[in-house]
Amino acid sequence: MGPYLGDELKSYTWTKFSREGGVQVIEDALNNVQLTTEFLRVPGGDHGGSWAARIKGKPLDASRPSRVSTIFYAGLEGIGGIEMETDEEEDGIEGPITYSGSTPELDDFVLRIVDGPNNVAVTRGQGAEQFQDRIGKTHFLGLTVPSGNIWKAKEIIFQALFQRAQGLLEPYREPGAGVPPDPSFTLQLPDEAYTGSNLHAVQKLFDGEFQFDVFFESASAKQKLSSATLTNGIAALEASFDERFNTVFPGHEEYATLDRNRFQDFSKAVTSNLMGGVGYFYGNSIVNKKFSYEWDEEEDSGVESDNAEESGARLTEPKALLTATPSRSFFPRGFYWDEGFHLLHLGAWDNDFSVEILKDWINLIDEDGWVAREQILGEEARSKVPAEFHVQVPNYGNPPTLVLAVTALISRVKAASNGPSAQDLGMDFGAQTPIAVPTSDEHNKYLEPEAALSFLKSIYQPLKRHYDWFRRTQRGQIKQYGRKARSRSEAYRWRGRSETHVLTSGMDDYPRGPPHAGELHLDLISWMASFSRTMKEISSFIGETDDAISYGEIEKAMLDNIEDLHWNEKEQMYCDLNVDNDDESYHVCHKGYLSIFPFLLSLLPPDSPHLGAILDLVRDPEHLWSPFGIRSLSKSHSEFGQGENYWKGPIWMPMNYLALSALHKTYAKEEGPYQQRAKEVYSELRKNMIDNIFKEYERTGYVWEQYDANNGEGRRSHPFTGWTSLVTLIISEKY
Repeated sequence: MGPYLGDELKSYTWTKFSREGGVQVIEDALNNVQLTTEFLRVPGGDHGGSWAARIKGKPLDASRPSRVSTIFYAGLEGIGGIEMETDEEEDGIEGPITYSGSTPELDDFVLRIVDGPNNVAVTRGQGAEQFQDRIGKTHFLGLTVPSGNIWKAKEIIFQALFQRAQGLLEPYREPGAGVPPDPSFTLQLPDEAYTGSNLHAVQKLFDGEFQFDVFFESASAKQKLSSATLTNGIAALEASFDERFNTVFPGHEEYATLDRNRFQDFSKAVTSNLMGGVGYFYGNSIVNKKFSYEWDEEEDSGVESDNAEESGARLTEPKALLTATPSRSFFPRGFYWDEGFHLLHLGAWDNDFSVEILKDWINLIDEDGWVAREQILGEEARSKVPAEFHVQVPNYGNPPTLVLAVTALISRVKAASNGPSAQDLGMDFGAQTPIAVPTSDEHNKYLEPEAALSFLKSIYQPLKRHYDWFRRTQRGQIKQYGRKARSRSEAYRWRGRSETHVLTSGMDDYPRGPPHAGELHLDLISWMASFSRTMKEISSFIGETDDAISYGEIEKAMLDNIEDLHWNEKEQMYCDLNVDNDDESYHVCHKGYLSIFPFLLSLLPPDSPHLGAILDLVRDPEHLWSPFGIRSLSKSHSEFGQGENYWKGPIWMPMNYLALSALHKTYAKEEGPYQQRAKEVYSELRKNMIDNIFKEYERTGYVWEQYDANNGEGRRSHPFTGWTSLVTLIISEKY
């Protein structure tokens, strides 16, 4: 997935990335090298085509040494094999290295590693004369790794390096033995490849600027790749990316006061890193069907009990998932509530690619309608997650943001008939293109009415099952505790909260009342109203007219209950509900993201009498407003910035994006008493968000998980080019 958060890199970023290939730049200040990796997909044949990659480097500071050891490795699990075709030499190999392989999915293929023309080997250093026979050569390793362990390749290869080095350094452990050889001569692969090896590694050592190419040639493509393929293909890729980006994401010219080129490069990079952070995961999950907190055990919670023999953590059947990741260094796995936001951006850039990801998420919906909020599939994924988060519980949900992606897809389908042509999108390159760049149809097949209708019909029943799961398992109590509401059924409560956290809500440590079976959560009923609206829209689109009417009625009941149950007239805000020691219902009011949820999801009509109070709260510098975006908790709140301080003040992109979307599409657009006010807030908030995220990107080289509520500085995980990449949509006003 990429470098690790603790690698102390100055920066690393995909500068351009599409499904056709990409360019990544890594600045390693400690080792004084800038690495650039270029990747190119070359379609052809019957087995997925071929690909090529170029790895090149140069000193960041030409006046300082820049010596680098690079290791390329390839592993294979399952049926098939890969063998080294180049004759082995015990002191390394001069010239290209070739492997051949075959699997049922890939059929026959060849893998070649070829040096660039001007590489300089590491020749200087203590003990160089002792290793003359190995200097300037490529070193290799071939091992048989047990099934399921190829993902441990890094530690396996490092172990081989260190074992060889220990043997060479043993004589120097004695007093007076002299100065040991330079690490560039001892930390080398052992030049051994065993028969039947399924993990192969190739090591090259360079002094100064370097370049080498890796070619994967599918036999059925019947095409031999060369350095010219990469040179011409990457140039064409970059040109097509730039042209298409400027068409799909306009609006950057509005910020001409900034450095135009740097600003556009920033926006291209966050889009590219979102694409480059997409990963394929396959494996089992750990699920405990019986776990619950005591406040989740009430009889009429709607939570279905399991047989006693099903209690305890168990491994599920393996599942596959293509998904974007919030941060490829720190969160390299699928997160349910992040993914809906990811798909808004991915869908705008590459509609059909986003549909393929959405398909996999829909396929995760089980027979009960549940989807785990974290997709930790297999041992490799679990190795990146603290053990206390491994187990998923089928009574626990997460904000159903996939509905955002479905709604956005329907909107794109409806707009497609008036959309730009392939030529407008910069994708009509004719016959001169040295690589196969997708046509508009290849990006937008699912925007055609027939294909869109077929897809939406295919996901309708699983989505309906998912919707019913929420209504069944997360339902809250109304008739108890003297509550009055127009609907006797539509109230909701997150299951799976602890004393201090409601992880299932996505806003982990946001202030709530004490845990109680009688709680009602404003954000969840708001999400459910939005979910109902989406189900109404999709059922109407595919011709399920009766269902559409039913969903509309449920949506209205939820909207009524938001008003009846959650509005606090005295505080002039929406609130959660809880139950006191006398079994009396009371409001739990904390000014922040939670209290503006009906506004964030555009659930309020433009003439709502409550909209003015919400806009006042949003725009008040003593509460939510800052020069950097809307704070998650009021600046005047007693818990602002306290404790874990995750959702107690810091500025988060998804909520600010939802606010901007609501303002732009509804409250600043449609007539109402607060339309002008909404326009002003939208304009200011949009500028504040864009300016601060760009400023911090310029200052640090990264976009961040969240931003400080007091000074706007990036905080927590970085690069966080998951939902923070929505800044590109904000620039282009694509909501």
